[in-house]
Amino acid sequence: MDTITKSPVMLYTEQTPNPEALKYVTNRMLYRGIADFKDQDLAAEWSPMAKSLMELPYVKSVYFNNNYVTVTKEMNYDWAEIMLKLKEFIKDYVEKDGTIVLEGFSEYMDKFMAEQNAVQFTGESGEIARKVKELIDTYVKPAVEMDGGNIEFKAFDAGKVYVVMQGSCSGCPSSSVTLKAGIEGMLKRMIPEVQEVVQEME
Repeated sequence: MDTITKSPVMLYTEQTPNPEALKYVTNRMLYRGIADFKDQDLAAEWSPMAKSLMELPYVKSVYFNNNYVTVTKEMNYDWAEIMLKLKEFIKDYVEKDGTIVLEGFSEYMDKFMAEQNAVQFTGESGEIARKVKELIDTYVKPAVEMDGGNIEFKAFDAGKVYVVMQGSCSGCPSSSVTLKAGIEGMLKRMIPEVQEVVQEME
């Protein structure tokens, strides 16, 4: 029987607009879709890899999307000290076929988000909420994903659109500029009922 030799794990880093976050891109599919781990409890429950990374003193949060992982570091560390250590850690973990995210996570998150948003899509403002979510998913998400981040629509209430930024966008100084200048401007033009876009902290 032939042994199948796997292609070696290739890994490179990409800067993100957030100086505290770095994107590690691999030639393997890590997780189909988005998995965002900001706290250790969620990581411990659903992602052995995020849990291992967050046990390192310099890792604040971990965000997976398809073939990359965005790591946000603690403020008091310098990338020069930890960038290579993280690269080795991630490469080693992926080479050993370590579990990235457990089965059922996306269903769990879908259910969680649905419970959070159930009330959002009812009544007159529900129609606006649906339009806003569609615009964000179509136009904003792809651009934000290029930078190693994500944006999720949370709510529409009395002219205000509430969104959550994930991955490299979370806590990024330029994300508020992106929100105000780009996203808010577009939504106001396309949906007159929108007055403001507000970033919610998870």
